[in-house]
Amino acid sequence: MDVSVGPPDDQGFCLSGLATVLVDGAGVITGWSDEAARLLGRPAGAVSGRPLSELLAAGAQWGPGEAERLPGPGEGHTRLRHADGTDLEVTFHAERLTEPAGASLIHFVPADLAVEWGQGIALLRALLDQDRIGIALRDTDLRLERTNITFEMFGLPTMARGDRFENVVWARDSAEAEALLSEVLRTGVPVISRQHLWRSRQTPPQDRTVSVSAFRLEKAGGEPSGVAVVVEDVTQQERIRQQRELLHSAASRIGFSLDVRRAAQALADVVHEVSDVVTVDLTRSVLTGDQLTPYVSGDTPLLRAAVAAHDTWPEDMLAVDDVYPPLPDSRALQEIQAGHPIVMTRQDVIESLEEDEELVRLLVPDDAHSLVVSPLFARGMMLGSVTGWRTSRSPAFEDDELQLFGEISSRAALGIDNARRYAYEHRTALGLQERLLPRAVTDVTAAYSVGAYVPAGGGRGAGPPGAAAGVGGDWFDVIELPSLRVAFVVGDVVGHGLPAAAGMGRLRTSVQNFAILELDPAEVLGHMEDLVQRLAAETPTNRSDTSGATCLYAVYDPTTRQCTFASAGQPAPLFVRPDGTTEQLDVPPGPPLGVGGMPYESTTLTLEPGGILALFTDGLLELDPYANGDGVHRVKQRLAELYREGRSLEEIGDELLEAADRTEPRDDIAVLLARINAVDPASVAAWEFPAEAASVGEARVAASRQLRDWGLPELAFTAELVVSELVTNAVRYAWGPIRVRLLRDEVLICEVSDPSNTQPRLMRAGGTDEGGRGLFIVAQCTTRWGARYATQGKTIWTEQPLEIPENEPAGAEGPLFGL
Repeated sequence: MDVSVGPPDDQGFCLSGLATVLVDGAGVITGWSDEAARLLGRPAGAVSGRPLSELLAAGAQWGPGEAERLPGPGEGHTRLRHADGTDLEVTFHAERLTEPAGASLIHFVPADLAVEWGQGIALLRALLDQDRIGIALRDTDLRLERTNITFEMFGLPTMARGDRFENVVWARDSAEAEALLSEVLRTGVPVISRQHLWRSRQTPPQDRTVSVSAFRLEKAGGEPSGVAVVVEDVTQQERIRQQRELLHSAASRIGFSLDVRRAAQALADVVHEVSDVVTVDLTRSVLTGDQLTPYVSGDTPLLRAAVAAHDTWPEDMLAVDDVYPPLPDSRALQEIQAGHPIVMTRQDVIESLEEDEELVRLLVPDDAHSLVVSPLFARGMMLGSVTGWRTSRSPAFEDDELQLFGEISSRAALGIDNARRYAYEHRTALGLQERLLPRAVTDVTAAYSVGAYVPAGGGRGAGPPGAAAGVGGDWFDVIELPSLRVAFVVGDVVGHGLPAAAGMGRLRTSVQNFAILELDPAEVLGHMEDLVQRLAAETPTNRSDTSGATCLYAVYDPTTRQCTFASAGQPAPLFVRPDGTTEQLDVPPGPPLGVGGMPYESTTLTLEPGGILALFTDGLLELDPYANGDGVHRVKQRLAELYREGRSLEEIGDELLEAADRTEPRDDIAVLLARINAVDPASVAAWEFPAEAASVGEARVAASRQLRDWGLPELAFTAELVVSELVTNAVRYAWGPIRVRLLRDEVLICEVSDPSNTQPRLMRAGGTDEGGRGLFIVAQCTTRWGARYATQGKTIWTEQPLEIPENEPAGAEGPLFGL
């Protein structure tokens, strides 16, 4: 007998691999299918009339205890012998036939194919048993064949075999879904986790956001047979995502305005994304920038600060700048005053207003059905409230949206209160002319310095604390840098008064930030140039607080006694030598900040310890008695006279600016005087090593010996560890020569320099990592560390206290080994 399977179909996909054998009662083969011939490589003529047992592989049998002649009824596994001598693992099913008597029909397939069929069926059953993941099998017409989707899953009507999407969701949603599945059916390219909005045809309708994945089903021959659709309800996840986006939007849109009304309108616009009608109401004190009262009652005067609506604002409702009418004391009002956002229905609102028709007309939109009111609290003070209404175009608010409103309100309240405080402080600054720059007296290793500031029009800012104040755009700064170095700064922003002071504050802060990066002075001015141009481009034409500025930036190193200068339009500094001779240093002025066109250059000069470095803005040269003739020469003469008289820096500064007490300066003046110091060479030790592994030990030994010579043996262990790690990094990642320097001051400073400009990175190595701990160890062993770059190479520096705290033992039992 010859048994064959027809053309592959969905069912044929399984049956086409099924081989069939017919045997008589004696176990002799009487029928042999084409698939059996293909699987075992034996045509029907080669096996017909032969015992079935000859097909068994060596040592194989039909089942436990079964004779080799014939398998019993049921299923089993065995090995058959292929014509080429190999074995084939098969799964078989045998059944007895009534006619002819004693005959058996045996079906078998390769064992791996049987496993595949079983797993496929088990997988489909498991998927269809899920109650949170929807499975739908659709034919080539996208009609439903099989599904586990119930109403409880997605709120969709029950689907029957043959249904299309249009039977359960809105036409627009069904068209979108069927277009997606048609594309999958046509191309065979699956779609993974594509989000769609499904609005059911149920009454009342239910909207669900679903994640849809779709795969094409194929017949055994590869022809499309339908589409498998996997659906997951992600409504809650999408809602959370949208709320997070709204919070992010609120943070970026509300907190950056220093105008109360703009901040209020930004809040209204944000809340409008989840509401149909929005109002923001603030107390009068917030809008006027006054101090707040600690309690807000129903009688506290509120003003409508901002509104938002899909359409034009309702004529009957309170508009922007309208005053709130007194509200009756209700439970809802008490909740709001206590700082709790609340959800209310329209009827709840009307009842809380005691059904006052006038209040309802002014406060309740005509078609609104629910609202959320969230109080605006900042720093323990109530600023007002934000109210979001939903109308017939949107579903009612739910309780879980209270948290969203609360978070938006808390962020907005801080932004609005910041704007209120800015308005208050701005007005105070204009009224009181508070000084921005106190007199600077700085005493560091590198220099002892005194700064003085006089605004245009008088008002010495150079006196002791509590002296008269002034506002302008000139400034000075003394900035401590690592490795005992110090930066001196003087600058001048174009203009006078508060706008110039605001620009000065920006630039002064920027210089401090750039100084921390330990850049070359010319680089610092280059960054300042970019900043001024950027600020000028952002500034309206009617303002000029940062339209232009001048600046001189200098860095002095007391270990080398060298000072590097760079100037952007500032007068060159003066230097009084220890013998009293005075000179104007050769520091070429670059273009003022904001002009552009030319790079800045640095000039390095050696300064004698004990001398006085004088930096000043051009306002000093316009002050009597320096204004007539060569102002710089007159200032030089006056400095030399005061120095020879043995005056202190404070007295020299006062005398230079003495004329400002008698006359009103035409321009702001900033003066910075610094008495230059040098580090004792005995407190400096330096070595140079080749970039070799042996240098690590040599550097460690040299550092330890030097610390003993300085009488600091208790620091040796930690210092050796720091030197070892830094030199090891230099040997590994750079090339020679490697320079090591120790500085003894109020702290122990260790520097390792190499020619590489590679940026060091602090990492936390894993427990099994062989490297990556160097800088981490250094950071743990020192109070601070950093890196600075030169034209070629870099220097990594660290600082350690000279005295080990009592609770931190020295040596190998220190805190490092408690990590």
